[in-house]
Amino acid sequence: MDLVIKDTRVIDGTGGASYRADVAVTDGRVTTIHREGDAGPRPTGTRTLDGSGLALSPGFIDMHAHSDLALLRDPDHSAKAAQGVTLEVLGQDGLSYAPVDDRTLAEVRKVITGWNGGGPDDTSVDFDWRTVGEYLDRLDRGIAVNAAYLIPQGTVRMYAVGWDDRDATDAELDHMRRLVAEGMEQGAVGMSSGLTYTPGMYAKDAELTELCRVVAGYDGYYCPHHRSYGAGALDAYREMVELTRTAGCSLHLAHATMNFGVNKGKGVDLLTLLDSAIAGGADISLDTYPYTPGATTLVAMLPSWANEGGPDATLARLLDDATAERIRHHVEEIGSDGCHGVPMEWDTIEISGVSDPALAAYVGKTVAAAATERGEAAWATARRLLVEDKLGSTILQHVGHEDNVRAIMQHPVHTGGSDGILQGAKPHPRAYGTFPHYLGHYARDLGVMSLEETVAHLTSRPAARLRLPDRGLVREGYRADLVLFDPETVAAGSSFEAPRTLPVGIPHVLIDGRFVIEDGRRTDVLAGRSVRRPA
Repeated sequence: MDLVIKDTRVIDGTGGASYRADVAVTDGRVTTIHREGDAGPRPTGTRTLDGSGLALSPGFIDMHAHSDLALLRDPDHSAKAAQGVTLEVLGQDGLSYAPVDDRTLAEVRKVITGWNGGGPDDTSVDFDWRTVGEYLDRLDRGIAVNAAYLIPQGTVRMYAVGWDDRDATDAELDHMRRLVAEGMEQGAVGMSSGLTYTPGMYAKDAELTELCRVVAGYDGYYCPHHRSYGAGALDAYREMVELTRTAGCSLHLAHATMNFGVNKGKGVDLLTLLDSAIAGGADISLDTYPYTPGATTLVAMLPSWANEGGPDATLARLLDDATAERIRHHVEEIGSDGCHGVPMEWDTIEISGVSDPALAAYVGKTVAAAATERGEAAWATARRLLVEDKLGSTILQHVGHEDNVRAIMQHPVHTGGSDGILQGAKPHPRAYGTFPHYLGHYARDLGVMSLEETVAHLTSRPAARLRLPDRGLVREGYRADLVLFDPETVAAGSSFEAPRTLPVGIPHVLIDGRFVIEDGRRTDVLAGRSVRRPA
């Protein structure tokens, strides 16, 4: 054998009881599992690793990642590798970089600079792809961890329709169907939407249903960031359940939270809705991050009409005093669709990052606090920042509820997703801490779930959603994507005060049997590749 991990506690990803065993790896696969008490000789190998005191689990699967450019820009990528993540799902929230033409690529780079960098002046990545297949081929040159891809519906609409808030023509709808079909054929695992982000949010349900029918034809799944996580959250979840039922498409709900004051204690209502749909035959799963605040861009808080026409049109509206006052009225008094129908509370909006280093003094402050320092109204500060940072500012939104977080994470169809935005000087700690936070804080310290059940949520259940036949379990014949962690000490090092701190208690991470983390340090191994939809 290439490697034998001796005398370790195997938490195999099934949710069943753990057991002690020697686990052998050869040619990137688990080849032998010799349980304590089994007859016959224990396996031997070229290398032996003492696993006593450690737990061995499958590699963790991040079902909601924003590493679309980070994987290309940063070969180290310890933000995820050090957590034990061996596979990320990219292309989230309806906005990413394929499929595109030259115009669409230029526009999407502007729109999600706050998520990923990659703005017009960013030369750290050579955007030498246009199709989904070409992007996946680019990943195959070697990346830190594996990656799967969702076709971003907002980008597809940007490509075929543009930025207008209108129904697609028949020809445009046919174009979108072709783009989705081509992306699925080239290896995408499904389609995402960001239905509080323009231009994807301009699509009505009939249009989305037609695209989901295409996805269903390839046995993929639909992953919507739906139309409201606030005032209309339950109706928005219900809309997605009904839409995918009509389309015959599997549904995976992105960052399935119940946020804002109107939803305090209502996590159970969401789960009741999902249980009813599942009992009726619906194929549904969801992901969450184990924290209460959310994270997005400041411009996402604006009403959709303010973003119609693209980023240059948005900036023009913000520069016009009369139009800016209309935007303020919607944001602060009505509750914009960008802020989920809830009137803005500026003391919940913390600036986490800026694109222009000259604006760094804003980072770590709420908009309300920054406005007080400047002696002006909060909207004046927000407007100033949007304009001066060219819409590139990211925020933390402190609007979640711990009881909802705990209730939802215990559901049997739950999976883990970091929603990790790696940009900004003060990103959300979930980008660096989601998976150890599940294991240490919620499983070990609080006992919300057993360690075995928690590992299943982070491994086999997402692998099943992705239709991966040889990942997500510690099982003979499966890929040796493995994590060794200390159940007694594993914890997120990241915090809101120090969000880029790496976790503790995860000494070893392997992808295809190769160490990407060894003795707690990142190696130079780039074992990751694209993980494409099974043919």
